[in-house]
Amino acid sequence: MEFILYLILILFFTKVFGDLFVRLGQPAVLGKLIVGILLGPAVLGWIEQGSFIDEVSEIGVLLLMFIAGLETDLEQLRRNIKSAFAVAIGGIVLPFIGGYGMGLAFGLSQNFSLFLGVVLSATSVSISVQVLKDMDKLNSREGTTILGAAVIDDVIVVILLAIMMSVIGTGEEVSIGLLIGKKALFFIAVFVVGWFVVPKVMKWMAPLRVSEAVISAALVICFSFAYFAEWLQMAGIIGAFAAGIAVAQTEFKHSVEEKIEPIAYSLFVPVFFVSIGLNVSFAGMGNQWGLVIAMTVMACLTKLLGGWIGARTTGFNSRSSLAIGAGMISRGEVALIIASTGLQAGLVLPEYFTSIVIVVILTTLVTPPLLKMFLKDVKPSY
Repeated sequence: MEFILYLILILFFTKVFGDLFVRLGQPAVLGKLIVGILLGPAVLGWIEQGSFIDEVSEIGVLLLMFIAGLETDLEQLRRNIKSAFAVAIGGIVLPFIGGYGMGLAFGLSQNFSLFLGVVLSATSVSISVQVLKDMDKLNSREGTTILGAAVIDDVIVVILLAIMMSVIGTGEEVSIGLLIGKKALFFIAVFVVGWFVVPKVMKWMAPLRVSEAVISAALVICFSFAYFAEWLQMAGIIGAFAAGIAVAQTEFKHSVEEKIEPIAYSLFVPVFFVSIGLNVSFAGMGNQWGLVIAMTVMACLTKLLGGWIGARTTGFNSRSSLAIGAGMISRGEVALIIASTGLQAGLVLPEYFTSIVIVVILTTLVTPPLLKMFLKDVKPSY
């Protein structure tokens, strides 16, 4: 019954801390992330990472990105695709150079320094999505540019990781052509299925004489897209986001949106936010705090600057460009997965793994207040 206790603690404290941080003028999501650190092994040790937390949090982040897809204006996303590409490239090049240079500066090997660059090039917008939703900016030009850039970023970073694993990793051959082909297949399949199959599935299941058939159909589509993405070595969150966009083009958009949010935000999403903080542990840190602080500052500044340059050169004003850069700072669960993959492939020295995880968490904690600060005075642009 231990998992019941975990749920009690997570649900109670995320709501209390979320409300507290809103009263302090900060995004509620920041309080929820801090709950994970306080209740986890880093401080109180009341909750431990395990299969239950991992699986429920995975559902949470998939639902969060599915909702983001439901609420995304597809036409706005198309109009801002050029900006999204520019932001993604800027948000990869600068962090990659910064991570590589930082590793060399601290006397780390060239291979490890290159991998550090790849980890810090990653972006996870699941945290930014929550802040954008809370501020009613998810469908703004800034919001859709951040979402589009994150999808492009993920594809490029996965390809970079595959190249590294092929060249300096376990020695296993990785076909880069095959990998790129899988990414292309994913987007083609998602477009075809989303346009032709999803509406038919929704219409077929809606009249079924069972409770909540439409919501069940939407969840089947969400998880199917996520599974397909993972099968093709893409992040599941991209599949869930694509599923949300597909369902949003049907007549069932509003009913799905209305009923899926209570399911997500009452249980699964709080567990996801807390799970991020549970990764923090100070065991085995030794004398690496200088590296952690330097990497965190560099990681935040390079994403912020890279995003700013990409947005500024494609027509955004300076304030909006800073907001977009801030929205790209969080490395979140995407970087944690890449770091774990690198550890298994021998690309990460085990004694530095904890430091990398802490840097990833710190970038995730910094994102909500920075994004809110820069977005606060940005005039709506839809």
